[in-house]
Amino acid sequence: MSTSTTASVSTHVLDTSAGRPAEGIAVRLAARAGHEGDWRDLGGSATDADGRCKDFPALPEGTTHVRLDFAVEPYFITTANQQADAQQDAPANRDSGAFFPEVAITFAVKPGEHYHVPLLLNPFGYSVYRGS
Repeated sequence: MSTSTTASVSTHVLDTSAGRPAEGIAVRLAARAGHEGDWRDLGGSATDADGRCKDFPALPEGTTHVRLDFAVEPYFITTANQQADAQQDAPANRDSGAFFPEVAITFAVKPGEHYHVPLLLNPFGYSVYRGS
């Protein structure tokens, strides 16, 4: 929850290759104060059955930048193993399960605002935007 002196963050991940939420993706949250500030790890969460992280810790007062780190490789390895037949036509270089094994999204925040950052994901690309 945001306050007049802090911002808040939420996210969800949608697997566009499967047309459903991506469950079980580990997401780390980090914050810094100012462009030159050091990143402070605030903890993490994992996406639920709806692809959402609902239990991020609060951002510290003075936060100006936030980074979300998504560990997507384990998700795609698991998904590929579960759907081996559906993956037969995929390019042969999918040894690691995903072309991008990690996705790091960094964005600026202002106090009093809530930032919902959806990640649209597939094994060979991703897209992100500020949601509502």
